[in-house]
Amino acid sequence: MLYRIGETGIQEVSRADWEEMPGGIAVFDEDEWGGELALKEAFSLGRKEEDAFFCKLESHASYLFGTFHIPVKKKERKNYDFAVYILKDRLIFIEEGSFVDDLVTLLRKRTLEKMYTMEKFLSDFFMAALEQDILYLAELERDIASMEETVLEGDTTHFHYRMLGIKKEISRFYCYYGQMTDIAEILTEQKRAGKGFLERVKRLQGEAQSLREYAMQVQDVYQAEITIRQNNVMNLLTVVTTVFLPLTLVAGWYGMNFYNMPELNWKYGYMVVSGVCLAIIVVILLFFKKKKFF
Repeated sequence: MLYRIGETGIQEVSRADWEEMPGGIAVFDEDEWGGELALKEAFSLGRKEEDAFFCKLESHASYLFGTFHIPVKKKERKNYDFAVYILKDRLIFIEEGSFVDDLVTLLRKRTLEKMYTMEKFLSDFFMAALEQDILYLAELERDIASMEETVLEGDTTHFHYRMLGIKKEISRFYCYYGQMTDIAEILTEQKRAGKGFLERVKRLQGEAQSLREYAMQVQDVYQAEITIRQNNVMNLLTVVTTVFLPLTLVAGWYGMNFYNMPELNWKYGYMVVSGVCLAIIVVILLFFKKKKFF
């Protein structure tokens, strides 16, 4: 698709108009771009397009060349990939899909102002690509808060699995915003895009960093909850051990069966020893309850 930035916004134009007039925007798929040998020669576009694995922007003699790897929300292994040549008065996008074309169509509907410039378009383009990100980060924050409430209520089922997924997603977007920050700084320095784009990316990166810290705090809460549970188990084992320790001593003492032990032949010996054991249990339990061990 071929467009041109003019006095009435972004308009779809013919190939002849796009080539003759400044402010052109072209969106090619990979097969179409492979056949644009004349266009590559006309603008000296010698950069070889490669698969994009991250976002970067390179400066060449007469143009900037960038590859973009835009993560898709909630789908860790899927991304929108495209490349762009930023010339003095033209933009050439190469993509396999419809991500760029959809954004250009969206901006065409929104852009009704006069004197729309290439700088303004680039800022609006990347701002539109980031438009829903703050809402998605807020959704991730709500997920973390929900997990925190669940942990505090004592439910730690599948905590590590769920938290790992959230932390991976936050890390994915944090790295993405870091790369986009570098690109925004280059575009701002060369006056190819407004400062609003740079500020937006920095805010999103800061928000992602806050989410990383929040996730770590919730993980600490989980570890504290596990420690409390372990302490409770240890307290119970301590109480049980302490209760049965004197009983074990009594059993071992009277299990020696010496002939000169008078209690062995006394008809009330069993009842007395049983009563003493019961009294020991009651005293120990009352002591622990007073000390709030359980």
